[in-house]
Amino acid sequence: MKAAVLHEVGGPVVIEEVDLQPPQPDEVCVRLAAAGTCHSDWHFVMGKLDRPKPVVLGHEGAGIVEEVGSQVTRVKPGQHVIINWAPSCGGCFYCLRGQNGLCETMWYWHNGTMHDGSTRLTLNGERVNQFSVVSTFAEEVIAPEQSCVVIPDDIRFDVAALVGCAVTTGVGALYRAGKLLLDELVSAHYRLDQINEAYADLLKGGHKRGVILFDEAA
Repeated sequence: MKAAVLHEVGGPVVIEEVDLQPPQPDEVCVRLAAAGTCHSDWHFVMGKLDRPKPVVLGHEGAGIVEEVGSQVTRVKPGQHVIINWAPSCGGCFYCLRGQNGLCETMWYWHNGTMHDGSTRLTLNGERVNQFSVVSTFAEEVIAPEQSCVVIPDDIRFDVAALVGCAVTTGVGALYRAGKLLLDELVSAHYRLDQINEAYADLLKGGHKRGVILFDEAA
């Protein structure tokens, strides 16, 4: 399959033919239909954050489940899913406290590997590291089943892909830093000048009602 591979700090990111291994018993193969580019990806290209290289970047994505391992119960082939770059077990000390990002069971996503310390990607027979276990700058991904969130079939993939990071980051900032209440998280569209106004209001200790989404015409 084709994938965008980063070999060294500063780039370039090269489109190459990479081999993808089949999913292990608790893993899922997803054919990607859309992937988002996040500033975190650029941080790794420029060396501001580090991962072993070569690596296939990308952590926002959505697509269709193609194959599941023998122990997978959360998803099945043909379902549409969002890729979650920070999977959690739901049962460890931190998950039970609502701090899923600190999950003790699935910490390995920080290392660019799967749970067994290996990766599912190779290039010319050599190991290629994964980015947050998913590596969405590729045609397909192998991911833990906990990284696959089922969505309705009528949701556009280009919209769903952004939920994996950009949308949840924005909502989290409004809810936690902006102190919005859950019943105030109503969807609305704002122009860029209105976004700047809302941000300035946050800095002064107030807030604007609503989750801010970019208008396609802006």
